[in-house]
Amino acid sequence: MSVLKIDSSARLQDSNSRTISQYLTEKLAEQLDTQVVSRDLVKQPLPLINAADMMNLHASNDSDSETFAQHLTLSNTLIQELMDTDTLVLAAPMYNFGVPAVLKQWIDYVCRAGLTFKYGEQGPVGLTNIKRAFIITASGGAPVGSSMDFVSPYLAQICNFIGVQEIIQIDASGSKGDPQTIIADAKLQIDQALSNLNSEAVVGA
Repeated sequence: MSVLKIDSSARLQDSNSRTISQYLTEKLAEQLDTQVVSRDLVKQPLPLINAADMMNLHASNDSDSETFAQHLTLSNTLIQELMDTDTLVLAAPMYNFGVPAVLKQWIDYVCRAGLTFKYGEQGPVGLTNIKRAFIITASGGAPVGSSMDFVSPYLAQICNFIGVQEIIQIDASGSKGDPQTIIADAKLQIDQALSNLNSEAVVGA
């Protein structure tokens, strides 16, 4: 099993979310003795899906469309990355109070009925069985967890939807001050979260 890191910040340099996600995955790789699979949605943008291909993809329809075959192959690849993962890291800057468009594209590719979720008698059931997800929410000023934050609760909902067992929120809110302070505070949150994971592992040993 591996750690899957998803970066989505348009800022390739001096990005708080990228800096924090890198710190987190390096710590996870060391603590869990596992590899990190990185998918950068800005450096490796996913193709846009037209309406017909999107409907066929999510309805599991057959299609002779050449573009559909490409989208289906890519979707299966992204889903397999999730299935091979026990720890997911989602690094999300807040753009206009929501997630970046590139991250929403990834979500649309991986949320597929019968593969990452299914509908049961009590509603949707996640199928990925990912052990945990770290959601890093970086904002320019809007407090994470406030009424203006449509990033962290949305990503938590998506994680629950596909079957993530535990969700850990890392608050990198711009309301906390300058970038150095924000990053230092996020690292403290990460260190505490990893310390808790280590303690749980010892108890369950």
